[in-house]
Amino acid sequence: MKKKRTTESVAKIIGAFFREHRRMPTYSEMEEILGVRSKSVVHFWVGKLLQQGLLEKDARGFLHPRRHSMALPLLGSIQAGFPSPAEEELCDILSLDEYLVTKPDSSFLLKVTGDSMIEAGIMEGDLVIVERGKEPKNGDIVLAEVDGEWTMKYFHRKGNDVTLQAANPGYKKIVPRSDLRITGVITAVIRKYHR
Repeated sequence: MKKKRTTESVAKIIGAFFREHRRMPTYSEMEEILGVRSKSVVHFWVGKLLQQGLLEKDARGFLHPRRHSMALPLLGSIQAGFPSPAEEELCDILSLDEYLVTKPDSSFLLKVTGDSMIEAGIMEGDLVIVERGKEPKNGDIVLAEVDGEWTMKYFHRKGNDVTLQAANPGYKKIVPRSDLRITGVITAVIRKYHR
């Protein structure tokens, strides 16, 4: 006897496809992964997922998973110092994009090259989230165009003078000669250990 599908199980199957392929499945692919034989059944499930807010359509009519449908369970905290007894308890459901990105409409990702920010914990190959239009404060890490060159450094302002400082003693501080344009403030860094 075939196992009865639920909206949650269909959402999980489509979500797994999305995470693996970085795109939504076509209706034909949905037929295959859901194990159904007609597009009308796929239309039924898509309608259910839209109704429950697990999928959404953009302005062009393309389907996208809703943010909370990619959420992960938050099971508590772990001490990074001395060992403590492990306790696994569901504390909440956490969507990483909602946690990391406070203003999605004005944010973008950049891949890091170089080692000038290693003492800030930003390594080559990491991704950083940049928020445009955020007013930098002293000590913020910014993405800036300095005299025609792009860089990511600590921001320091004293009066009208601005300097940009690396988080690596092998680099000198940068004092703009003529032109400085702050594009955004780095709000998060993402590192993947297993690719």
